[in-house]
Amino acid sequence: MSIIKSASISKGDMQSECDIQWQNSMGYCFKGTKDFDEQDLKELFSSVGWLSANYPDRLVKAMRNSGTVISVWEGAKLIGLINALDDGEMTAYVHYLLVRPDYQGMGIGKELVEAIKEKYKTYLYIILISEEKKSVEFYKKCGLQAAINATPMEILNT
Repeated sequence: MSIIKSASISKGDMQSECDIQWQNSMGYCFKGTKDFDEQDLKELFSSVGWLSANYPDRLVKAMRNSGTVISVWEGAKLIGLINALDDGEMTAYVHYLLVRPDYQGMGIGKELVEAIKEKYKTYLYIILISEEKKSVEFYKKCGLQAAINATPMEILNT
């Protein structure tokens, strides 16, 4: 899959993050922006059945406060995104990776993971916790591996 980049993602160029844009060979536009409309996020998160879709105002704030957000668009339609939270030096946590079901299987998710791997290539850890067992094989194909002796834990405040 060829990627036409108009700007690169690099740790040393954190300020131009919102200028990151490229178009893949299928014509989808990848953008490094943290500014979203509530409705766009609600529709995307609803499309995959995630609880977060019920809180679009909070999703807008969450994206704005993320270290990195890369979104994928078909025209004005948000079709996927990935976000990461990081400490600025050692560890980046991939929190959201989602692609609308009708766009899955086209390499969009893999392209998003590759962009995050490139962005954080100098970090010691890139951590992702897969909440769906069915996604583990996908993440392995993207170069991630299961952590040894690690157990994800959470508190769900609903």
